[in-house]
Amino acid sequence: MAHLPQRAPAGLAGVVTGMAGYDERASAAPVVRRETPTGGCTLILAWGDPLRVEGPAGPLWQRAFLAGLDDGWARTAFTGHQRGVQVDLTPLGAARLLGRDGVELARHAPPLDDLGVPALTALPDRLAETATWDARFARVAATLRDLLADNRFDPDPEVAHAWSRLHAARGRVPVGHLAAETGWSRRHLLTRFHRQVGLAPTVTGRVLRFRHATELLAPGTGPARVPTDRRITDVAAAAGYADHSHLVREFRDLAGCTPGEFLREWFPDVQDAGAPGS
Repeated sequence: MAHLPQRAPAGLAGVVTGMAGYDERASAAPVVRRETPTGGCTLILAWGDPLRVEGPAGPLWQRAFLAGLDDGWARTAFTGHQRGVQVDLTPLGAARLLGRDGVELARHAPPLDDLGVPALTALPDRLAETATWDARFARVAATLRDLLADNRFDPDPEVAHAWSRLHAARGRVPVGHLAAETGWSRRHLLTRFHRQVGLAPTVTGRVLRFRHATELLAPGTGPARVPTDRRITDVAAAAGYADHSHLVREFRDLAGCTPGEFLREWFPDVQDAGAPGS
């Protein structure tokens, strides 16, 4: 399996947080993965065999799609040959690229055809015809820069500030503090943030804190993950949870498993992730 992570392209700061190419095969048995909330949106520009996505909406067969900001988890599975480019987007970055409020994208995973953006719809086929990964990454970046230049949607500066603060603090900023910093009422901030980002600030903060916990347990993403010697109790404290049990409850709600089960899915040899109930 090839996994080719890239830095965010120039000219797309605040929109793209990362990019990676992948080329993997599954012939004997399906490759199944648990997909947990990340606090961002994921653009999948794939060609080859489709991906089965099992979530609240039921099983879907997807090839090229956008996974919106979410506070739920899903399972993906595929057999055959998958190739594509994954682009990680901020919620406001996705809204700017597509020219629509984040609430229209959140908790959904529409195929590219449903987004009404011809340049994106055509991109996977163009990438399949491109000879090298470097040229593919360059083509993706150029397409996204063109979309950004043509877009007429801009989030409120106050919403952008609230998002930046939450992201930088890994979700650990009270809504009252965000409202005071923006000069808005709490109610007005809740309404505008939810509309433009896609989830309420409290829910967004919860997801961002959860992502921090998963990164402490298993740093990196995908094949780049490496084992950690942190115990779950230590992770709970570092990520701002009240205690071990609080973190376990959050994992059950947002990932559908315990922290120990999550870790053992990435590292089958892990025997003890912390404590009973982990």
